[in-house]
Amino acid sequence: MTDFVSQQDRALLEQHGLASFDALWALKLEAVDEPNTERGGWSSVYRLELGERAFYLKRQSNHLTRSVLHPWGEPTFAREFRNIRRYAELAIPALQAAFFGERRMPGERRAILLTRALDGWQDLDSWLAQWPTLGAAQQNAILRATGDLAGVLHRAGQMHGCFYPKHIFLREQGGGFDAQLIDLEKTRPLLFGRRDRIKDLEPLLRRASVWSEANVRTLLAAYLGHSESVDTWWHQLEARKRYKEAR
Repeated sequence: MTDFVSQQDRALLEQHGLASFDALWALKLEAVDEPNTERGGWSSVYRLELGERAFYLKRQSNHLTRSVLHPWGEPTFAREFRNIRRYAELAIPALQAAFFGERRMPGERRAILLTRALDGWQDLDSWLAQWPTLGAAQQNAILRATGDLAGVLHRAGQMHGCFYPKHIFLREQGGGFDAQLIDLEKTRPLLFGRRDRIKDLEPLLRRASVWSEANVRTLLAAYLGHSESVDTWWHQLEARKRYKEAR
C-alpha cells in the first residue's frame, strides 16, 4: 500500500527514520489527551517534535466511519486526509498533512495521520475568552478574518460541518489576522445552497456568545462582500439560533 509523505517534510522524516508507517506506529510518545473510543476502536493524538519543526501524530485502530461509499466503514483519518487534500486543491486555508497511511490486518484496520503543528496560531476559543480586553481594531480584524475564511470555504462549494471556534485557528500578522481550519472529517459538498451555509455558520455564532450584533454584522459583511444583504442573513441566522436554543 502506498503511503503519502509530503515533499516538504520527507527529508526531515527520513533523517529521523520516521518516513514509514511502521516507524511512526512503533514510536513511543505521551498522548496529549485520553484516547477516543467512541467508535468501538481507539484513536489517540501525540505531539512529535523534530528539531525546530513540530507535528501532531494521530494513530487509530478500528476507529471507523461509515458512508454510502464505504458501508463497511473506513478509518476516520482516511476521510480527514482526503478532505485535507481537497482543501489544498481548492485553496481553502487548513492544516497540512505530512504523512498518511493505513493498514489492513487480521481483525484490525490501522491508520496514521501526521499533520504540522499550528505553533504560533491560537484557536478562536482562546480569542473569545479575552474578547472584552481586545481593542476594537483587533476585534474587527478577527471578525473579518473569520468571515473571509467562511466565504472562501463556501465559495469553494464546501461545508465544514463543525465550524466551531475551537476549529478556527488565527495568527496575527501586521495589522490583520490569517485564519485556517482544522478537524475536516465532517466536511462535505454544499448541497442545499443557502440552507447549508446557514447551517454551517449558525453553530459558530451560538458558541461565540460574547459577540454583539454589531460584531456578527462585521463578520457577515466580510463573508458576503457586496453579494448579498447582511440584514437578511442576520435575521435568518438569528431565527435558526433561536430554534436551536429552544430545542
